[in-house]
Amino acid sequence: MSNVNLLAVSVGNTRTRVGAFVEGTLTETAAFENQKNAKISDAVDHAFSPLREKPNTAVLLASVNDKAADPLIELLQKHLQRDVQRVERDINIPIGRQLDREALVGEDRLLNAAAAYDVLKQACVVVDAGTAITVDFIDGAGTFHGGAIAPGAQMMLDALNARTAQLPEVELARPDAAIGHNTIEAMKAGVFHGIRGMIRELVEQFAEQVGQYPLVIVTGGDGNLLFRDYDLVDRVVPDLTLMGLHVTMRTALEQAESE
Repeated sequence: MSNVNLLAVSVGNTRTRVGAFVEGTLTETAAFENQKNAKISDAVDHAFSPLREKPNTAVLLASVNDKAADPLIELLQKHLQRDVQRVERDINIPIGRQLDREALVGEDRLLNAAAAYDVLKQACVVVDAGTAITVDFIDGAGTFHGGAIAPGAQMMLDALNARTAQLPEVELARPDAAIGHNTIEAMKAGVFHGIRGMIRELVEQFAEQVGQYPLVIVTGGDGNLLFRDYDLVDRVVPDLTLMGLHVTMRTALEQAESE
């Protein structure tokens, strides 16, 4: 079943993304900062507009930030007059897992893995470059193994300012060159190229550990800025988490039909 009508909602640490899947195709997306409550209704209305007249439309939400998610669920149910389902509570994310028993994994990481494997059907690494950077390995059988977590690019820049006496506040941007001829450009270069180098080293370590070189997929709010035109990366997919929500709902409906 691919003709799923779904409003997908992904609540992150900094921002929330919503997307409308009309008969299985992502047609509208919107995003808002979690602290800017005035934008929420507008973003939801924009994303939901192509689904308003569609029958059997579901609303599925994932969250790594329950402080932001709880009031949003209440708003969605009141504003849209529909129930909101939660991944890993109402519907399980369809991805195998090989993790320590006590491991707690963010729903976004599992959704990214499910979406990537659904398309690729082979071993891959998913890099999610947002508030934090996660680098996760999915094997050729579709099993999520976990990976590595590091500070995000803006977090690195903020830490340099907060933990030193002379380094200024800097907004994330691509550096003009690898050699920074002033403090701001030097900070940008260190973070930008440092992150790229970290990802290359991790991918190479993953490949050595598992005996094969995986495709690298990038998502997250900073993904395009950091990794576009990078030879290591197969593709940048900004809406990968939303796609994971669609895969989750589609799989649940297919399983229900087969029972």
